[in-house]
Amino acid sequence: MGEAKATKRRREFPAFPFDPYPIQSEFMAFLYDSLDNGGVAMLESPTGTGKTLSIICSAMQWVVDRRRKLDRVASPGGATKCKSGEDDEPDWMRDFTAPVAAKKDSGSRKLGFRSGDFQKKKASAVRPKIVGKRSEECVRDDDGDEEEFLVEDYESDERENERLKRKVKRNLGCGSSDEEEEVEEEEEEEEVTPKVYFTSRTHSQLSQFVKEFKRSAFASELNLVCLGSRKNLCINPEVLKLGSSNRINDRCLELQKNKKDAKVKVQSDNGKIHHRKTSSGCPMLRKKNLRKLFRDEVLTDGALDIEELSQLGSKIGTCPYYGVRDMVRAADLVVLPYQALLLKSARESLGLNLKNNIVIIDEAHNLADSLTNMYNSKISHSQLKRVLFHLEAYFDRFRNCLGAGNRRYIQTLIILTQSFLRLLQGCQNSGCITSSCQDNQESGGQKCSDKSMSINEFLFSLDIDNINFVKICQYVKESNIIHKVSGYGNKLLSLQSGPIHIDRQQLRGEESIVTDFQALVDILLSLINSNSEGRMIVSRQKCSGQSEEGYLKFVMLCGEKIFSEILVDAYAVILAGGTLQPIEETRLRLFPGVLTDQIQFFTCNHIVPPESILPIAVSRGPSGMVFDFSYNSRSSPSMIEELGRFICNIVAIIPEGIVIFFSSYDYEGQVYNAWNASGILSKIQKKKQVFREPRNGSEIDSVLKQYKEAINSTEILRDLGNNGAVLLAVVGGKISEGINFSDGMGRCVVMVGLPYPSPSDVELMERVKHIEKLGELTLNGSRKSSSSKVDDNCEVQSGFDILRQCTQRGREYYENLCMKAVNQSIGRAIRHMNDYAAMLLVDSRYACDPSKRSFSCPTEKLPQWIKDRLIRATGSYGEVHKLLHQFFRFNKQRRGK
Repeated sequence: MGEAKATKRRREFPAFPFDPYPIQSEFMAFLYDSLDNGGVAMLESPTGTGKTLSIICSAMQWVVDRRRKLDRVASPGGATKCKSGEDDEPDWMRDFTAPVAAKKDSGSRKLGFRSGDFQKKKASAVRPKIVGKRSEECVRDDDGDEEEFLVEDYESDERENERLKRKVKRNLGCGSSDEEEEVEEEEEEEEVTPKVYFTSRTHSQLSQFVKEFKRSAFASELNLVCLGSRKNLCINPEVLKLGSSNRINDRCLELQKNKKDAKVKVQSDNGKIHHRKTSSGCPMLRKKNLRKLFRDEVLTDGALDIEELSQLGSKIGTCPYYGVRDMVRAADLVVLPYQALLLKSARESLGLNLKNNIVIIDEAHNLADSLTNMYNSKISHSQLKRVLFHLEAYFDRFRNCLGAGNRRYIQTLIILTQSFLRLLQGCQNSGCITSSCQDNQESGGQKCSDKSMSINEFLFSLDIDNINFVKICQYVKESNIIHKVSGYGNKLLSLQSGPIHIDRQQLRGEESIVTDFQALVDILLSLINSNSEGRMIVSRQKCSGQSEEGYLKFVMLCGEKIFSEILVDAYAVILAGGTLQPIEETRLRLFPGVLTDQIQFFTCNHIVPPESILPIAVSRGPSGMVFDFSYNSRSSPSMIEELGRFICNIVAIIPEGIVIFFSSYDYEGQVYNAWNASGILSKIQKKKQVFREPRNGSEIDSVLKQYKEAINSTEILRDLGNNGAVLLAVVGGKISEGINFSDGMGRCVVMVGLPYPSPSDVELMERVKHIEKLGELTLNGSRKSSSSKVDDNCEVQSGFDILRQCTQRGREYYENLCMKAVNQSIGRAIRHMNDYAAMLLVDSRYACDPSKRSFSCPTEKLPQWIKDRLIRATGSYGEVHKLLHQFFRFNKQRRGK
């Protein structure tokens, strides 16, 4: 593993808003040197150590310093040196050939900034038109309005494809405008390099990043652009009310292709709403001058997060989604969610240029899984039925109007949809052996009707291996067939009350039809992948009268090819997070071509002193019962009751807030109901109010607000015996990642059991088998002969059987998933230097002795700063009670000084 250099080139980071702690200085210095070296770096810093601010001040200082050097190289004397190959100029400098935009002048000399005016160049915006032929039979007086549903004539030759590609690219670019604006010359911002692309998993984490950026001195000197999804930035109420991201995306693109009269609501400075009539499909994209005004306002206001951008767009009356996209080229720092950066299609749509720029990926502990999950696809049995219905209805109506190319491709889509339906209906047609179903379910495996197939097996089994899926997907993308078919289906829906009767379940509205078609397209795109990159999961209609419908799902297993596209373009890729171990798993799954000693790795301890945390592995409850929350034991009434007695005891001695994490919503509900029935819940509530994490993410803010208010009112209610609040949360839920429980919000975190993922998850088990096989790779990258016990059979095995057959990497990956979730959850408590909290790991398996186990002990995968201070309480509960009492009494006295 690459190590930090003994002598750092830069140790001063003047943009940092206060004196950094030593580990923050080390972090920034290491990151700065890593950027100098380029390539891949991994930086591990515990949550609460100021990681985000350290990343900002180090990475942006590097950008500023590089630009100063590039300016010297670009000067009359410097240019000659660059060409002559002077030894003092590193190779990477020659890669940065784009001119650097001037940066803002005010206060620039202290940090080395340049002025920040946006340089612009003009490009023609005239778009060619494609005129499609129409059969005279299609244009009739009685239903001539149906002509709008006809697709343009389509030919698959290269010239026609290129022509359609250009049309689609322009249509998807920045929305429609009126005729006068179409012939105007568009102004294009000059590309600024080098720039930083910073990405994290959620919009809330990105908002926190923007907030930290505002605290640095860079906020007034560099241009930050925050990209978000249409769902988060769309301000068209007619589109936003559709709810789902897919429907919003589809409707947005469709509106831009259909110019109709519309009205836009605009909020004036005095708060009043007035309407303005426009002639664009989406009224928020009608006026280009409003988009320019939006850009100017963003530059004036400085760094804005997603919510602030949405509010500004609503005030001006222009689309903030496309408004911020216009500003990417001239940005110094682009903040965006995972999907926008990691999906190739999203990068192309947004026009992101990673070449010779910096990519920083935060919360990278589950990057490999997050990346592959983005390329998963799924379509249900009912969706396939609806797609087939609409395709056949469309084809029957317009068969004689379509050209040969359109007829051929639409018939192919019908054949594929029919094939998928037959496969899912196979269990019903052929029957199944009920005893086999029962045996498989009793062993903890999947239903008998589930199958896992390679891509080739899937294609051969349906006899569709001779179909060119690349051309099919290209046709769907370029021909606009989805919206034509859905538009016609929507018309049929409006005529449902007429003489033709149509099943309402098959016609649910245009947006739903588009969503169903997009699911089919995603499956077709998946079949383009190579055979080794993923698996097809076939889950047929369940047996024994179960209501769950069948589905097809593609599971992407290999992220190496996807991530290599980023590695090849970017000058440096930085993975940051609180816990990035094990490094080797990440390397093998994302960049196996990068040797271990070529990865620059940094890790540090927490900034809090040892006496500020108290991690305890709790093995016994108050009555002496051994805590065992494994799957077979956790639901026993005696175990749940013992856990309740334990909580009743600790709420009496732990002040303020306690967060208790359970393995799933179902188990949390089971425990809550049992405590409520037995009276344990009422005993807890005499000391602390009890709150529960809602399943609906939109309700979390309200619950957290009530939880915080209950803690802050402790002083008032203490005379009544109330001492804070308890929050029942779920591992993997919204609360376990991204929510900070600093100070009184989280004086104690309780982890109930080991939250291993369910082995009945077919997708997970396929990933386990894939990772197990990664261990068969030799040093030169070639595969050994298949020696793994895990076979590649089509029939799905029991999850437990697969895990037992794994010898190394597969089982370790399964264990890592559990402990990464534990680490993320318990890390919610300690958020700053003066914070303190207890961490209770409630299960006897946490208290095991690593030296006496044949395989890894769970606590060996805890972060080093927790593992070094862990106390294994193997005796009676009294030991735990005493430690908690002493810990909180000590910190209360220390805080009072």
